[in-house]
Amino acid sequence: MIYILPLLSVLAGYVISLFLKPGSSAGFKLLLSFSGAYLLSVTVFELLPEVYQSSSANIGIFIMLGLLLQIVLEFVSKGVEHGHMHHQEEAGKFPFLLLTSLSLHALLEGFPIHDHGHLLHGVVIHKIPVAAILSVFLMRSKMSKLAIFLFLTFFALMTPLGSWLQENFEFLQQYSAPINAVVIGIFLHVSTTILFESAKNHSFNISKLAVIILGILLAYFI
Repeated sequence: MIYILPLLSVLAGYVISLFLKPGSSAGFKLLLSFSGAYLLSVTVFELLPEVYQSSSANIGIFIMLGLLLQIVLEFVSKGVEHGHMHHQEEAGKFPFLLLTSLSLHALLEGFPIHDHGHLLHGVVIHKIPVAAILSVFLMRSKMSKLAIFLFLTFFALMTPLGSWLQENFEFLQQYSAPINAVVIGIFLHVSTTILFESAKNHSFNISKLAVIILGILLAYFI
């Protein structure tokens, strides 16, 4: 399932993009808030205590490196990882830099999934709105259907590839703590940005609060 579910989440995001307008759909924004809350909670409840327990030496440095890396990646992706798309691309031009940024993000998030089943659920939920936003952008950029298919397929394969590399290469397993710490930094940035940006003008929204609490509770009890 660690290989199949991330692929299906990208497919689900693409299907959603065909029927909804992710930028304005209230249901989509609630899904985004739920994914941010769940991802943040799994990171705090599971990943964070584990990396400090297994290797406390300089682990905080790697967490901050992951956070800074995500900031750099978002200069290229323009925020698609947290449900926003402000990228301007020439019509029909294949966005190689965008693909590189998103693929590196997806590859890294795949590394800790093999040993953390709950994280798999968080990544899958997170990928659905990301893939929907991305699909809308690709279709609006007037790329060919083949180019869109290749882009989404390559992007979808990156997270399973990260899980496969972590499972099959011993030297990566030896450095699992610092790698997971980098991923924690990435998740902290992405999830908190989702929670802070998903409400217009940061106004109080009871529906958003409810799905955030639900995401936290599910991450804690499941």
